[in-house]
Amino acid sequence: MLNIKFVLLSFLGLSTFTSAQEIIIGKEKPNIVLIYVDDLGYGDIGINGAIGVETPNTDKLAANGINFTDAHSAAATCTPSRYSLLTGQYAFRSKAQIIDGDASLIINPEVRTLPDMLKHAGYSTGVVGKWHLGLGNGNTNWNGRVHPGPKEVGFDYSFLIPSTGDRVPTVYLENQKVVGLSANDPIHVSYTERLDGYPIGTEHPELLKQHTDSQHLGSIINGISRIGYMKGGESALWVDEEIPFVLTNRANSFINTHAEKPFFLFFSLHDIHQPRIANIKFVEASSMGPRGDVIAQMDWCVGQVMGQLEKLGLTKDTMIIFTSDNGPILDDGYLDYAPELVGDHSPGGGFKGSKYSIYEAGTRMPTIVSWPKAINPGTSHALLSQVDLYASLAKLVGQKLEKKDAPDSEEHLNAWLGKTSEGRKVLLEEAYTFGLRMGDYKYIMPKKSNEVPEWLVNKFVDPGFSTLPLLFNLKNDRSEEHNIAAQHPKIVEQMQQQLNKILGTNESH
Repeated sequence: MLNIKFVLLSFLGLSTFTSAQEIIIGKEKPNIVLIYVDDLGYGDIGINGAIGVETPNTDKLAANGINFTDAHSAAATCTPSRYSLLTGQYAFRSKAQIIDGDASLIINPEVRTLPDMLKHAGYSTGVVGKWHLGLGNGNTNWNGRVHPGPKEVGFDYSFLIPSTGDRVPTVYLENQKVVGLSANDPIHVSYTERLDGYPIGTEHPELLKQHTDSQHLGSIINGISRIGYMKGGESALWVDEEIPFVLTNRANSFINTHAEKPFFLFFSLHDIHQPRIANIKFVEASSMGPRGDVIAQMDWCVGQVMGQLEKLGLTKDTMIIFTSDNGPILDDGYLDYAPELVGDHSPGGGFKGSKYSIYEAGTRMPTIVSWPKAINPGTSHALLSQVDLYASLAKLVGQKLEKKDAPDSEEHLNAWLGKTSEGRKVLLEEAYTFGLRMGDYKYIMPKKSNEVPEWLVNKFVDPGFSTLPLLFNLKNDRSEEHNIAAQHPKIVEQMQQQLNKILGTNESH
């Protein structure tokens, strides 16, 4: 007997899948590609008003999907956001913070992660790009298999930048082994004592492609002075200008290898994190200097992945989630004249704040979700957090979570798919203090001291520290300029109580 619904929808040229629930019932599991950009602000893509740089591939993704205006990373810095994304747990609960390049793995292998859950649902899982979640158990030996690492937390395949481009070691790891390493030239890494394997930034400024602050004056490799010291591994060193090509090729190779069954790819770009060293292909691709050029470079990477999916006939069966780990930063230690060249461009899209800041631009991320089989293009104003992707994707692929799994992740699948504009009622924002969103209201918890550390002052960042409670109505004050806490003491009290529940404390600072 013919399915009348199928015949009617086919006649109208519509998909037979009209809701996430029908897809689950039909065992229809999309490929999932999570494109995680680094330090990309809400306003840094064309669809959100970028000036001085074009992002045609990202804009095309938005035109075929949902562009979210109020979706957030879990924190305003990279390691905490990545930790929350993969574990479904707020970073502060495990004191996860920005870590050195030789730090131990900060995700407990006993914790069931997002890739663990997807593996259980039948997915092949891979991570390509920036990791910055630690590797090993301390005193890491870089000359063998480094473990625990991605494999121990759910990824079948990994090709990594171990931490960030501004930290040693400056080598790739494939399946937790350094790529191209010679046994006759072993790697040594230290963040506490000087190693004389490579020139040191404090002593040889004439070798630098970009001058830098005092934090980044360790080993010079490829003309870039890094945090930390490194010796050996010369045959394995990366070339910064080639990173986007190397990572994109590995991402597309993973897609090609796993095209026959559902896969999850966490494509974690290094762009647009400093040092911003654009390939010659993208130099002067923008009017904003290196920062704008690497935005164009990032967009090229997105287009290459989209093209690979199309080539393999996987576009309509693939959910692409495009977003960033934290807000924008113009000066994060390297002199590339981003503040001077930014022009009329607003990296935060008109919102106040930046990376490291509790103001909105610190966590309000450019976020696009595309899945042609199930999503109608449009714009969503749903309030969402990346910590919710875990529970939401579990719902999509029919996985029941145990109570200990993803404790802070809320299931909002219909919001991510654009079926509803209802998202979170309460959303935590984490930087070096805490903020809370309830509808249009934004609350920032007071601190005992509003003194800003010197390292933040040097980055020209306003972190949002205050000894008084701060309350803003974002509906008519998106730049968070007018503190209305004194006029609304009951709202302040209510929001502090909600924050206390999340933090598990009765403290107000």
